Amino acid sequence: MKPITAEWIEKAEDDFAVMQREIKVQVAPAYDAVCFHAQQCAEKYLKACLCQADAQFGKIHDLVALLEYALDIEPDWEKYREDLAYLSDFSVSFRYPGESADHNSALEAVWRCEKFRNAARKSLGLEIS
Repeated sequence: MKPITAEWIEKAEDDFAVMQREIKVQVAPAYDAVCFHAQQCAEKYLKACLCQADAQFGKIHDLVALLEYALDIEPDWEKYREDLAYLSDFSVSFRYPGESADHNSALEAVWRCEKFRNAARKSLGLEIS
């Protein structure tokens, strides 16, 4: 595995851990943070896979745009388009006033993130946990 790929994975796993911890909070959970870290985890796994395959991509945070690059490497990932589109909304708009995540949208973000994370880890030859 390339060092840059490993760095992307490490950062993705940090986001995954934060997402997993925060979704369990009982008092004053930060659902916006859950959704943001779900988006970030998926973004970083997409970038890890692209780096591993020597694919070029710009400074992109739109998960569907990144998916377009990744489909050359993993054509089966088309089935994650809806999941990635859902998560992509949490990259910016939910970080500022005007939009807020609730418990249901946070649970949905976690579920969609976990699905894509498993696919990405499988693609990279990593254990699925």
